Amino acid sequence: QVQVAESGGGSVQAGGSLRLSCVASGYTYSHCMGWFRQAPGKEREGVASIASDGATTYVDSVKGRFIIYQDKAKKTLHLQMNSLKPEDTAMYFCAFDPRSWLGLATSYLYWGQGTQVTVSS
Repeated sequence: QVQVAESGGGSVQAGGSLRLSCVASGYTYSHCMGWFRQAPGKEREGVASIASDGATTYVDSVKGRFIIYQDKAKKTLHLQMNSLKPEDTAMYFCAFDPRSWLGLATSYLYWGQGTQVTVSS
């Protein structure tokens, strides 16, 4: 059974940093992995994704501030978030898909339960 679990969320003041982590188990290959977020009353959006070859993509609002990277040996995905802004406040989800490159699309197959990030001004 595939399981995905996020950690590392919390509360931070604007300008601060957080690192999110995601551990996945029960699968042998992932074509792409990504981080997504959903704020109250808003649709879920893609934040950053990484392909099996290491290629990355980011939503414009986080470029230059967030970094997605993975530890393949540990099957762990990270999102380093710097210079956080109040508008980054949301529930953050990790997702992966073994089928094809999806980029920032929200149609990934496997999802975690999410971790809350709150940024105060």
